Amino acid sequence: MLGHGSGGQLSAELLRDVLLPALGAGTGTGTTHGVPEDAALLDIDGTPVVMSTDSFVVSPVFFPGGDIGSLAVHGTVNDLAMMGATPLALAVAYVIEEGFALADLRRVTASLGAAAAAVGVPVVTGDTKVVGRGAADGIFVTTTGIGRRLPGARVSAGFARSGDVVVLSGPIGAHGSAILSAREGLGFESDIASDSRPLHRLVTAMVASGGRGIHAMRDPTRGGVASALNEIAAASRVGIEIAENAVPVPPMVAAACDLFGLDPLHVANEGCLVAVIAPDVADAVLTAMRSLPEGRHATRLGEVVATHPGRVVMRTLLGGTRIVDMLIGEQLPRIC
Repeated sequence: MLGHGSGGQLSAELLRDVLLPALGAGTGTGTTHGVPEDAALLDIDGTPVVMSTDSFVVSPVFFPGGDIGSLAVHGTVNDLAMMGATPLALAVAYVIEEGFALADLRRVTASLGAAAAAVGVPVVTGDTKVVGRGAADGIFVTTTGIGRRLPGARVSAGFARSGDVVVLSGPIGAHGSAILSAREGLGFESDIASDSRPLHRLVTAMVASGGRGIHAMRDPTRGGVASALNEIAAASRVGIEIAENAVPVPPMVAAACDLFGLDPLHVANEGCLVAVIAPDVADAVLTAMRSLPEGRHATRLGEVVATHPGRVVMRTLLGGTRIVDMLIGEQLPRIC
């Protein structure tokens, strides 16, 4: 079902029950010590190398704030960054539907090339396939990235500890809201643009200021902040508590989510990250984050606790609490 690609509970079940058992979980298939990660950490003759691959099937191909070409670069660079790596090279593969306009192909490729150049990472190899009409939806892009882990980085979704501080680098929900508005033609396009951008420079600054105190990072793409936090809580066997009044949701994103009946915590992002940081370096890391455009709105979102392991709980404005679950079903297909 479409929901199996949502980044939520159905995706997690598909990985757990079908894909990882067949591929050998923990043997280089994107896991560290058996914990699923955004990228695989490899040891090549003593050099820590990070590798990630991702496919992009976003509809529409062009949207406020970006397109499938720049999104493919940013998404893969960010997956490398979440493992504490700086990008070295990209591979790109296209699956193009017969009838896709050459002008649009040129536009997508120019955008992809410009995004790669802006990051400073070369596209070194790739592949192109054309399929019959109806066998794809315009164009699908797959990118693979290789990066070198930053000195001092030791990051994994399984490394969160009780007492750690949960940090969010900026406002949430812009990417998913922009995609849905453009797809449905609801008129938010002039007010909401995708936050798609690379985060490797932000991560470099974080590692430089916090070192091994940066315990875990996730870019909350499919499934949003809710899925990212649940993945960390489950992998580390800890609880996470966040404060409702600490979650930065722009007013137009809140309005769009109300219209679509969505929780902003479930909506995809492409230009922010969540991090779990040791309390003794949290202030220094936040200061470093706020010194860069990508992190100028960085904020404390909550904390890691020993109670309710594997669960994410929100303290509400009314003084109560609610469970923050992962997305279920197919509410948000084709946004990444």
